[in-house]
Amino acid sequence: MATGGNPNPNATPGQPRPQQPPMLGSSPATPHSHMRPPSMGGSPFQGLFHTTPSHNPAFQIHMGASASPQTPMMAAAAAAAASAKRPPQKPPSRPPAPASAAAAASVAAAYKAANSGSVDLTPAARRNKKRKLPEKQLPDRVAALLPESALYTQLLEFEARVDAALARKKVDIQEALKTPPSLQRTLRIYLFNTFANQAPRTIPPPKTTEPPTWSLKIIGRVLEDGTELDPAGVVPKHNPMYPKFSSFFKRVTIGLDPSLYPENPVITWENARSAAPQEGFEVKRKGDKEFLANIRLEMNYNPEKFKLSQPLMEVLGVEVDTRARVIAALWQYIKAKKLQNPSDPSYFMCDPQLKKVFGEDKMRFVMLSQKISQHLAPPPPINLEHKIKLSGNGANSSACYDILVDVPFPLQKEMTAFLANTEKHKDIEACDEVISASIKKIHEHRRRRAFFLGFSQSPVEFINALIASQSKDLKLVAGEANRNIERERRADFYNQPWVEDAVIRYLNRKPPGGNDGPGAGGS
Repeated sequence: MATGGNPNPNATPGQPRPQQPPMLGSSPATPHSHMRPPSMGGSPFQGLFHTTPSHNPAFQIHMGASASPQTPMMAAAAAAAASAKRPPQKPPSRPPAPASAAAAASVAAAYKAANSGSVDLTPAARRNKKRKLPEKQLPDRVAALLPESALYTQLLEFEARVDAALARKKVDIQEALKTPPSLQRTLRIYLFNTFANQAPRTIPPPKTTEPPTWSLKIIGRVLEDGTELDPAGVVPKHNPMYPKFSSFFKRVTIGLDPSLYPENPVITWENARSAAPQEGFEVKRKGDKEFLANIRLEMNYNPEKFKLSQPLMEVLGVEVDTRARVIAALWQYIKAKKLQNPSDPSYFMCDPQLKKVFGEDKMRFVMLSQKISQHLAPPPPINLEHKIKLSGNGANSSACYDILVDVPFPLQKEMTAFLANTEKHKDIEACDEVISASIKKIHEHRRRRAFFLGFSQSPVEFINALIASQSKDLKLVAGEANRNIERERRADFYNQPWVEDAVIRYLNRKPPGGNDGPGAGGS
């Protein structure tokens, strides 16, 4: 064990220590900063401070006859081994000591010399820990080395502006689709029937003749503005710009003669159960008798519309409308008639027409939505009748009915498709991946250039700085960041009060057959 400032336990007292060659590039102030006491190499006392001592009564320390004079610490170790009843002592925790000023100055000088000339010599791993650059951004050092990269930076700024504009437009489209505008168009319903095998009866009937049948067809088409079609003409083709016929109805009910078809006299179609919109409906049955069929059409309004009561209809002048438009029309009526109470704007006065609706002289605005609920009812269905004719020309028995419907704005479908279509961005994503891969290669080449450029400018300082950096990283990985290697190399480190107890614990942990601790000699 080295004591009294002599790190070599085998050296004779008073004999000068051999001089070692200084470390490559080290400071003259620390000529022996690379030396480590051979008996304490690797800090064998690490982790021994909280270990419960296990004394071995059979343990003995053999000292050579020609050994150097016994130091106080060795005498204490021998006395502790001889007395097995020594109470355990808890040494004070070793505080983390900072590096010496000379070593810190040497490392700082090496880094400063390596980083001269605005060259980044920091290892790549340490650089990534501090800051992670975006995948498509070029660092400032690369931009300084490549003046042509200014064009790439301008393209990135332009792309950011385009993306921001597209994001704003998408938000505007989404807001517009929440309350989609609609146009009012005329829906023409074609109602006719066809028949087959309705020949006069013969006795006996022929065996090969198929049974008589008939088909009821209901087809609808949206008319363009100013278009007037011949009711007796051929049904026009469907315009894909407008919704199909079944989209305008919530439910379609067809009633047949129960005396002729007692098993299934009512046929119902519901929009909620339909998988796809249809251009029309067709009902086919067997039969050779004419009768009157009833068709009931329930409109599918979006947003939902209501039929106004008679008093409210007289005030607003409309028969069917949405709830929001009814409330807005009432507010316009109150504003035009100047019925708002000037002393209390939350109230409005009711004129004779409004008294028929609400039955009060004055009313609060917040009660308006609740009061009109009793004046709104589901819109009445459309009832049509058609006589199934089984003779004559089928075209003469057709009928047409026109109703007003709300169709979506022509651009609404394209706006919805624009938001839902993501395949158009695949090419952009592929280009972004290529750009990101190129940026990664540029980063790697920049790190290599900085490494070799720093080495070429000052090899000694650069290697010392690199070794110091790697050593620090290894300490962090091994969990020994608090150790101070520079201080452990000094002899005064082992003259602290906790060293004596640490040596005893270390020796007691050694197995009986492996007594090769410091200061052990032959018997």
